Amino acid sequence: MYKTQKWFDIALLAAAVVLGIFFFFPVYFSLISAFKSNGEILRDAIALPSGLYLESFKYLLTETDFPRAMLNSLILTVVSIAFMILLIPMAAYAIERTKRKWTNAIYVYYLAGMMIPFQVYMIPLFKEMRALGLYGSLTAPILIYISGSVGMGVLLFTSFIKGIPAEIEEAAAIDGCSRFRIFWQIVFPLLGPCTASMVVLQGLGIWNDFLMPSLILHSDKRTMIVEIFKFVGELASQWDMVFAGTTMSIVPVLIVFVALQKYFVKGIAAGATKG
Repeated sequence: MYKTQKWFDIALLAAAVVLGIFFFFPVYFSLISAFKSNGEILRDAIALPSGLYLESFKYLLTETDFPRAMLNSLILTVVSIAFMILLIPMAAYAIERTKRKWTNAIYVYYLAGMMIPFQVYMIPLFKEMRALGLYGSLTAPILIYISGSVGMGVLLFTSFIKGIPAEIEEAAAIDGCSRFRIFWQIVFPLLGPCTASMVVLQGLGIWNDFLMPSLILHSDKRTMIVEIFKFVGELASQWDMVFAGTTMSIVPVLIVFVALQKYFVKGIAAGATKG
């Protein structure tokens, strides 16, 4: 029995190593290509760079609209996440702590929205944005991102709130706290791991989104990913610019993930087991 378990552990470790290599290779390829010229990439794509080639970064930052595109991506991500954190936990708290038929119906309605692919309602949604005069502005994708995150966000937060004892809130209510103060001063700080999970999952999706900005924003409002795609042509591509831009886009994501990694894992685990 012991030998069987030992070989099973070795097989799991080997599988984890192989999967880790597969996941790491695209990052490795992007990083080494970012410091090569376009000709060097075309000659030998997987070889290490012969020198520290920084002209691609310099060109992107000084000769293109990439800095503005990064700012647009930052605005979309930060504003969307801020409103998600402001609105979705309150909605989840109201649904979980108010046991009524209409709150259950709202909960099911939110979850049903997760089952509908974005491509199904994409064209009507864009027509609605145009009718409201929002098409082409940063406001349109922000509203779409917020509304699109409600289903998963409510699911995560309600699952986490179930594990918070209601007696804590009852004691605060006896002391004279309003429901608003109870939520923001007592309940919300306990939702830290779940909030971190929301920030990482949704923030990563918004930061790397290509479809929405490419379809709904004007050229002067391009996001970072759309700006990078501009260097991919039908007949020729500037791969040095593509990989340099990709590398710069990875850095902020890595910083946020490393900072919130502990809370992210804890929040995902808690949301999966509670309830």
